[in-house]
Parts: sequence; structure tokens; C-alpha cells
Amino acid sequence: MATEGRQLHIFMFPFMAHGHMIPVVNMANLFASRGIKITIVTTPLNSISISKSLHNDSSSLHIHLLILKFPSAEVGLPDDCENVDSLPTMDLLPLFYQAISLLQSSLEEALHQNRPHCLVADMFFPWTNDVADRIGIPRLIFHGTGSFSLCASEFVRIHQPYKHVSSYTERFVIPYLPGDIKLTKMQLPIILRENIENEYNKFSTKVKESEAERKRIHH
Repeated sequence: MATEGRQLHIFMFPFMAHGHMIPVVNMANLFASRGIKITIVTTPLNSISISKSLHNDSSSLHIHLLILKFPSAEVGLPDDCENVDSLPTMDLLPLFYQAISLLQSSLEEALHQNRPHCLVADMFFPWTNDVADRIGIPRLIFHGTGSFSLCASEFVRIHQPYKHVSSYTERFVIPYLPGDIKLTKMQLPIILRENIENEYNKFSTKVKESEAERKRIHH
């Protein structure tokens, strides 16, 4: 709730990929139509597509863009790589995550200056837990995928039915879901199907830990 008569103000920080940015902008448009002040945090090149997606009506007056410089050069990325979809190869994804983590101080400074009531940050920004805690506001986690996909992924991760098949193409049933929904090992993300330690696996572990920490606090 807004306090002391101040308009409810929400910071939204979407991951720099169109599959994450589009639903966040849709949510921002919906909230703004209810009179909520929205600040979308993004980077220069991503701000172009976001601006084009904002509603062209009075509700857009409640939506503001806060643009942070994307530290491409600092991590060795090409200058125009501010979005996952613009990466020339997925081999650069670890560098992209490094660049995102360097936005921490800039985001914290923006939160200090604006003092929103909460921060809606993408699941791929686990470090925003600490930032929100230091500011003293809630951090709500945004997932680019739907709840059904999240449940299926968790059931597969916990129960590991893919370990009981003899090949990458043999189908297995996802446990605890109705309808005998089946996948093959080849259809799983590499982080699940391969028992290897790499930078992406380490990053995914941090994402899961940040989600668990938010759940613990809110319960």
C-alpha cells in the first residue's frame, strides 16, 4: 500500500531478453491504467523497444523509464550486445550475466533516490535480494515462464525421472502432473540433463537460492 498519501510506486527490472521484457511491459501498462506509478529499469538499446510497447494513452503518464548504462566493454562484450537476443553466440552468455551483475550499484543508487514501495526484479537478478534489503523494500520475483512450466521444471529437478531412461530419446513421465505428460532427456535444459559443473549451473544455483530466501522471508 502507498503510505502517507503518496502514490504507490513500483520499480520493475526485467531481464534483457524479449521473452522477459514483453510481459513486464504488459504488466506495467496494466498497473499504470490503475493509477500506479511505474518505473521500468532498463538499458539504452532496450529502452527503444520498451518505449514502443507502452500504451499511447493517459495511463502512459504513470510509466517512466530509468536507463542504466550497460557495461558491455567492462566485461568484453560488443557494444551493441545489451540483450540476450543480440548476442552473436550463446557462448557469451556468462559474460552477459557478469555485465548485469555490474548494474548493482547503479540500481541501488536509483532506488535510494526514488524510494519506491517495492522492486519487481527478474529471477535472473538474484543479487537484487540484497539491494532491496538494504533499501528496506520488498523484492518480488518475476518469472518469464508460466506457473505450469515452473511446476513441471521443479518436479523434474527434484524427482529426476530422466535418470531412469536408457537414451536421450526415450520418453519419461513428469511426476505429479495430470495427464501423463512426457518429455525426453534431450528436451531438458542442459543444466538438468548433464551432471557437469559450469558457470551457468553455478548461476542457476544462485537464482534458486535467492527464490528460496524470498519465500523464507515472506512466510
